[in-house]
Amino acid sequence: MEEDTDFRIRFSSLCFVTDHVGFRGTIKSSPSDFVVIEIDEQGQLVNKAPSKLISKVLPEPNNFAKKTKLDLQNLSFEEGSNQEVSIFAGCSGADQYHQSGSEREDTISDGTSKGEEETVDVLGTLLDEKTNELLNHFACDIKEKWNSKTELIGSSLEFSLGRILDKNQRALLHSAIRQKFPFLITVGKNSEIVVKPNLEYKELCHLVSEEEAFDFFKYLDAKKENSKFTFKPDTNKDHRKAVHHFVNKKFGNLVETKSFPELNYSAGNPNVAITVRFREKTHKHRKRSLFEYRDRKVIYTAFTLRKENLEMFEAVGFLAMKLGVIPSDFSYAGLKDKKAVTYQAMVVRKVTPERLKNIEKEIEKKRMNVFNIRSIDDSLRLGQLKGNHFDIVIRNLKNQINDSANLKDRILEAIENVKNKGFVNYYGPQRFGMGRKVHTDQIGLALLKSEMVEAVKLFLTPEDLDDPVNRAKKYFLQTEDAKGTLSLMPEFKVRERALLESLHRFGMTEEGCIQAWFSFPHSMRIFYVHAYSSKIWNEAVSYRLGTYGSRVVEGDLVCLGEDVDDEHFPNNKVHLVTEEEESANTYAIHQVVLPVLGYNIQYPKNKVGQWYQEILSRDGLQTCRFKVPTLKLNVPGCYRQILKCPHNVSYQLKEEHDTDVKMEGSHIGEATLSLLISFDLDASCYATVCLREIMKHDF
Repeated sequence: MEEDTDFRIRFSSLCFVTDHVGFRGTIKSSPSDFVVIEIDEQGQLVNKAPSKLISKVLPEPNNFAKKTKLDLQNLSFEEGSNQEVSIFAGCSGADQYHQSGSEREDTISDGTSKGEEETVDVLGTLLDEKTNELLNHFACDIKEKWNSKTELIGSSLEFSLGRILDKNQRALLHSAIRQKFPFLITVGKNSEIVVKPNLEYKELCHLVSEEEAFDFFKYLDAKKENSKFTFKPDTNKDHRKAVHHFVNKKFGNLVETKSFPELNYSAGNPNVAITVRFREKTHKHRKRSLFEYRDRKVIYTAFTLRKENLEMFEAVGFLAMKLGVIPSDFSYAGLKDKKAVTYQAMVVRKVTPERLKNIEKEIEKKRMNVFNIRSIDDSLRLGQLKGNHFDIVIRNLKNQINDSANLKDRILEAIENVKNKGFVNYYGPQRFGMGRKVHTDQIGLALLKSEMVEAVKLFLTPEDLDDPVNRAKKYFLQTEDAKGTLSLMPEFKVRERALLESLHRFGMTEEGCIQAWFSFPHSMRIFYVHAYSSKIWNEAVSYRLGTYGSRVVEGDLVCLGEDVDDEHFPNNKVHLVTEEEESANTYAIHQVVLPVLGYNIQYPKNKVGQWYQEILSRDGLQTCRFKVPTLKLNVPGCYRQILKCPHNVSYQLKEEHDTDVKMEGSHIGEATLSLLISFDLDASCYATVCLREIMKHDF
């Protein structure tokens, strides 16, 4: 294995976008010189007391509303059906299939309660007003086309709600839409929800009344325990046979049908009703319905974590051990630096606030504190933050070599330049680990190529240091003795020990290594793959700026949305620059984005796009689908702006006197300058990268 003798080589080859001279200095002289405070989605610093009004908001990709999270336990189920009818008031023929609550009870033979049967207008809570209105118009259009006998051409008619990143919110939306509009279906596409006409609903309407079809599909989606659905009695045997055939052909793996005669019927011409019920096996393993979410009793406790000079995964591992849970029970919005004092929001499930408070004293020994402890309704997701605030001290300031200009002027010039022009939005070095021999992106590449054994060996490759951790790693690579390595590996190396315990149990085979990777939570497994994608993005933006500079050229990708402050915007917001737009200077360099590798992105249509293909071929990924099914890893990709600007920049120069310089027994005061600088960055931006642009200095 070839050694990377100088980690900084990776970043010294990256380019700058500003043209000032810069200066030299030292960052992270101590962890307290680099303070990072997360900014939550409401724009509040997480080291302050949380807002009493709003503890959590929904993600706001595309059309999603910025509203408080839906609390299903406190939803009012009164007058739900009236709200639903009002939505349909403008739709032709809508009243044909909207019954009162009591009439619908007659359709379901076991008579579930009226409160449970009434539909709640959950959509009004989950979607913003405009999107909700567009969805209702779309539903009305479908009904009008059906009622006017207009033919719907396959799936060409559809409506997108945009990307919803939170899995639970997507589940609620899927169920709520199908409950409210049974004649529509919802389809998930890489976190995007697309609404389409339910052609099976239309087909059933040829066999039964629209009223029955409406109620049948609502019944089917609700999957209510021990419930049945009964069609209206029918004397026509051939017609009943056709209904049996339709239901069993379309939904036979989910339900079964039976015919029962009415109590009072004529033997010569029996009046028979078809009853539908869920199959026992499927019924036991069904997904939760919308209403079952009310009954979940999972405990979620939110808190702010302060840590000092501690890797985040190590901090999570230690907390998990003390609380008796596993690392994947913790969720967070973003990763934070090791050599720093960091504050970030976290949520742990299956732990009460009281239990978390009980370990406060124990974790202080690991340079950790927890506060703002409170109950909450759900977990966090990566990216669920507005950004980060930084308070940084840069010490030992000096001019660049062979630069004789006034140092204070150089510093002022540099800060103002980056404030106005921005910086190249590289992923920072902490994304790739600080090892000299192996970086996280190399492990990610091995995982993408499904080289599981190689990935494990890379993870356990030692550095050229003589300490217990590296001695244990060296022993493993020499012997592949997981049990013996466990006895050598220090207790605090939680990830390494988890991996070794799995290898001891399952063996150092391909399958054994797959099982070993599952000892890591999903967020950690995907981290390595993202590291590889990040490395390629860094190289791509350097190539883009080196090839075309600050011009926006034909074939570039630009983001059409305003105030884009994250990487999660859909493909329909990304535009390919035309020759005419290049000539007219339609777009600015701050709008240019480049794709972060994945299966759901488009590439630029110029030399940069060709570069991407060459790199994928170089790394053996020309046929890669960016999915690793064996590890349950799916990488859709995203887009990242090539330039970013810091916000709320403030700074102060401070003179410090070094009293350690001695001459003939006396102390000589030697003044040195330090810079105290504070600024905010959007989520997924790196302060070290911003400082690199300001100082023109690689760290």
